[in-house]
Amino acid sequence: MSMTYSLREIVGKLGGEVAGPDDVLISRVASLANAQAGHISFLTDSKYQSVLAVTKASAVILKQEHRAGTDLPCIMTDNPYAYFARVSELLNPVPAYQPGINASAVIDASAKIPASCTIMANVVIAAGVVLGEKVVVHAGTVIGEGVQIGDHCVLQANVTIYHHCQIGNRCNIFSGSVIGGDGFGYAPDNGRWVKIPQVGRVIIEDDVDIGANTSIDRGALDDTIIEQGTKIDNLVQIGHNCRIGAHSVIAGCVGIAGSAILGKHCRIGGAAMILGHLEIADGVTVSPGSMITRSLNKADTYTALMPFQAHDDWLKTAAGIRRLGDLADRVKQLEKQLSTLQPVLLDSKLADQASKQ
Repeated sequence: MSMTYSLREIVGKLGGEVAGPDDVLISRVASLANAQAGHISFLTDSKYQSVLAVTKASAVILKQEHRAGTDLPCIMTDNPYAYFARVSELLNPVPAYQPGINASAVIDASAKIPASCTIMANVVIAAGVVLGEKVVVHAGTVIGEGVQIGDHCVLQANVTIYHHCQIGNRCNIFSGSVIGGDGFGYAPDNGRWVKIPQVGRVIIEDDVDIGANTSIDRGALDDTIIEQGTKIDNLVQIGHNCRIGAHSVIAGCVGIAGSAILGKHCRIGGAAMILGHLEIADGVTVSPGSMITRSLNKADTYTALMPFQAHDDWLKTAAGIRRLGDLADRVKQLEKQLSTLQPVLLDSKLADQASKQ
């Protein structure tokens, strides 16, 4: 349910400074381009000053340096984007769940479930599960044997948590995610593949969000670990024995192969791929669609992309790429020939100068 607050009430709760009338009422957040009366928007980049000048919002969140760009009432803050997120949370509080266990849930007698938890229809909770206070488990979710889940976690519909995984406090796991499925481990044996038992766990620390239909594989021997504050988008695959550093963000459709280690505060763009057994330093940004094939030892932005072309042009480009090895060999050959010619040319030049004297 949407709430309504005056600018004065908003800064009273979230901080910041109001410029202009502070009794303006706000009931919704919106973009500068689409905002209407009663809405609040934000500006972080000077290139949107022209949109700010014509927005129909009732108020705007911005930095002091952008105040001159509008006559609208403003909330001024050092980080408008983060402040906007907090305003949105204030105006759109999470639903209040009614504690209790739905009659259709199947719960082993040994599971420990505080009275403050909400267990919805058709949930399955196996033996030895321990839930923290005010955990919410939506319909159809399955929690395997020995799983431990901290306080104030929300598991949306049809999440699967495999046996003995651990989840910290205040985590959000969205629909269809699979935590702790077997890692992709097989040993070759006389033309066949022998499955390697995956005996590690998945450990998810506090304040982690995991998007819909994301899979995080359990470790083969050691645990797969997602450190605190990490935010993972939809349709992400994280292989066995990976470690994802604290407060990293991973966008949709990323694939991280087994035993890769990401540092803290990394940013991985959508559809990027990180090969297994690599180490990524703290503070690394990987551009969308990039393939990372070696360890990255210092903080920077890394990109490995080919610009798209019309198909026929791409075929010509690909043919040129295939010939690069031959061209490199020819250049080396020419360099060798040139190095043998240089003394001859020098001797010839000296002889010519002597004949003129």
